[in-house]
Amino acid sequence: MATSDAATPEEYLAGLGEERRAVLAEVRRTILDNLPEGYEEGMDFGMIGYHVPLERYPETYNGRPLGYVALAAQKNHNALYLMGVYGPEQDEFREEWRATGKRLDMGKACVRFKRLDDVPLDVVGRWVARWPVEEFIARHERLRARGGAGA
Repeated sequence: MATSDAATPEEYLAGLGEERRAVLAEVRRTILDNLPEGYEEGMDFGMIGYHVPLERYPETYNGRPLGYVALAAQKNHNALYLMGVYGPEQDEFREEWRATGKRLDMGKACVRFKRLDDVPLDVVGRWVARWPVEEFIARHERLRARGGAGA
């Protein structure tokens, strides 16, 4: 996985080639336009990340903020990590994405894409907006109590 030493999302984007920067900047704009109040943007694990601040939810397993969304330029693709999709809602997300006619290349929570035309931004926006902070924390705790996101 490609990571960055950038200190800010702006610095991260500035370090990318023009084409990649344009694609990720547009996906980032969609995220920011739809991100519920209470999440913070920053750099997490060398990627642009959106997370629950530790001041709000300090009980994480690794002492780092609870991740909600992340965006990264990997070696051979771009990646959008949607933690609100990791779990029982994954089938719903997959169906919604595929209904747009766009190809879906997805792991558990990672959507891989190369071009902006590969991404239905309206679907991304709806899923980013789906989980207000309090509901995402409650969901996270329920899934952990059940033994993981897929339980």
